[in-house]
Amino acid sequence: MVVLTNLGILLIMHPLKILVPVLASLMGVLMSVSMAQEIVPSPESASELPKVLIMGDSISLGYTPLVKKLLVGKAEVIHHKGNAGPTIRGIKQIDSWLGDTKWDVIHFNFGLWDMYGWEYVKENRSPAMYEKRLETLVLRLEKTGAKLIWATTTPSCPAPEFSMQKRFNSDVIIAPALEKQYLDAALRVMKKHKIPINDLHALIKPTLKQHAVAPNNVHFKPAGREKLAKQVAKQILQHQ
Repeated sequence: MVVLTNLGILLIMHPLKILVPVLASLMGVLMSVSMAQEIVPSPESASELPKVLIMGDSISLGYTPLVKKLLVGKAEVIHHKGNAGPTIRGIKQIDSWLGDTKWDVIHFNFGLWDMYGWEYVKENRSPAMYEKRLETLVLRLEKTGAKLIWATTTPSCPAPEFSMQKRFNSDVIIAPALEKQYLDAALRVMKKHKIPINDLHALIKPTLKQHAVAPNNVHFKPAGREKLAKQVAKQILQHQ
């Protein structure tokens, strides 16, 4: 009402001189408001982003927060609660990890726990059993209808793994030949099911000494986690 009243006064005082620029200005304001309404996303838009589940052990827990940041506005990234551990734990808990969410992409890995054991040292974690359980997990994941991405297991550490020493008083080194058996077992399953491979092992292996927390630790420094996160985010975007 104020705008119209002021416009009426101006028109009485200066009819044609004022009319054209005022109308142009008014149209500009209206167009700006209209465009702003189109550009600002609706509250529902965030929920419409592709839903991505990252499944894995503490290595994935380390890079997931960085992946979330890299994919803000592009995907909703979630890591299931807790550490996936070995395939043994995965078989028992995968249904609860998947929940009722309709996942668009699932980026997953099992490996280090199957190699080292930790509290599962007394279980059968052989490459053969690892392969068998991994296929069971893949069959379950395929039922979700999500696009699956397998992350190859990041390298074992060259020195005796520190937690095995401290917690179990056991010097455990995963020999390259044994590590390869686990890597090959996983690749056979993924090739059989035609699942894309995100080769994190090949990515980080050449710079393991630089990025590893220590020679006896399978975890990574911030720069190493960032390097892994960038490739994970890239793979998710390619396959979502």
